[in-house]
This record gives sequence, C-alpha cells and structure tokens, in this order.
Amino acid sequence: MKSFLLLGIPLVSAAAVAPRQNYFSFGNYFSTGAVATDSWIRQATTTLVLPALNSPHDGNLGLWPGMGTKFDSGADGHLIQGLAISTVGIGSPCNLAANENKWCGTNTTVLHHTERIPAIVLHMTVSFSLIGTVDLIFYCTTHAFADKYNDATSKFDQTVSVNGNVVSTLSTASGHGAGWGTAMECQQVKCGTVPLHHYVDTKIIMNTPDPNYSRTVATLGASGSLVTADGGKTWTAADITIQPYTFV
Repeated sequence: MKSFLLLGIPLVSAAAVAPRQNYFSFGNYFSTGAVATDSWIRQATTTLVLPALNSPHDGNLGLWPGMGTKFDSGADGHLIQGLAISTVGIGSPCNLAANENKWCGTNTTVLHHTERIPAIVLHMTVSFSLIGTVDLIFYCTTHAFADKYNDATSKFDQTVSVNGNVVSTLSTASGHGAGWGTAMECQQVKCGTVPLHHYVDTKIIMNTPDPNYSRTVATLGASGSLVTADGGKTWTAADITIQPYTFV
C-alpha cells in the first residue's frame, strides 16, 4: 500500500500536486485479503501499542492499519487509514525538532486512482489529500482504530482513539472492505530503526462468512494468528507483533 499522506500534512490539498519524493520505502507488515467474491469486510478494529519513536528520529514515519475497498461495480475503491505518524522539521504537526517525542494521530481516506502497489493489501490506490483532524499524542500509549460500515449512510465510519478518548473521526462513501493490513511507511529521508511494536485485539467482521480468509495472511517481519470461532464470520488476532525494522 502506498500513501502520500505524510507529504500532505498540513499543506497539501486534494487539488495540489505532491512534491517529488527524496526517499520512499515500506517496512514490515501483516497483510490479509482479498476477501472471497461473495463477502466483504463490514468492520475492522485494532489497537496499536505505540513504541518509542524511530531512532535516529528523522524522516516522515507512519505506522498504520489500513483497509482497501471495492465498489459494487467491481472498480477499485479507497484506502481507509488510521495513522500514528511522526514527522520532523518545519511545518510538521508532530515535531519541530528531532528531540521532541510525540506521535500524531489521524484517520484518512485515500481517494484517487493514481498508482497501485501490490504490497500489504490488494487493490490499493493513492492520492495527495489529507482528510480528517490531527491531534498530538505522546508515545508509549495505546492508539485504537475502528472502521465500521454504516448501513444508514452507505459509508465507512472511521474512529481513532487514544487511551479510550476519541481524537479523530471521518466518514466516506468508499465501497465495501476488500482486505485489511498494517504498514510501516517512511518518506523523504531514511527513518532510522522503528522499534518492535504490537497490534492487539484485532477483529475483522465479514458481511457473510469467509471460512478461508486466514489463508490470505502474508507477512514481512511480523507474526500473528488469525482465527475464527464462527465459521469465518468473525476473525480475530490477539496479538500481531511487528519486528524492528531499519530503513536503508
């Protein structure tokens, strides 16, 4: 999955063109998807136990779970992201100096079909727009993400919470969930080493049972077991461990 979100904070709008990347890379991930042809993801929740910041503290770093979507027409949909991000430098919403120890929390929907990257989750697209709110949070805390399909509005309702307090919400007409995964994303300059971290209490609820969904799991530097107790309607992972990763 690829997102230019970090380039867009806080200056780039939907109509703007993102500047050329000096550096761009993904790290370790836990991936699931795509869903069976007769099902889709109705709800996905997880909690990121934030580690200390990357060391050396540099670059634009994002740790995030995301869900790719598809429209009923079969067209690729959007990328729904809840993010914990750390950026360094003038204009950053998180850290103006490398010795500041803060994360930012936000959620976004990536809207435009400009590029597809076959990593993490299938059918991902990217744009240059940031939608949502940004709130400062300190490291070494819990950061919960929830994406739920709203039948009344035909939209996905996104919520980001920090220690149980909602800090960001967003609703978008994005189709139906087609896959879910985590990502470790670095932009502009090398982000150093990202410490080991965990996603806990992950739950993926299908619209109709998908008994073979666990077979879609793919990982890089990550571990965790996706299990079901109801024939594939609900899938859970008690702990997803993401190993340290050094951007080179």
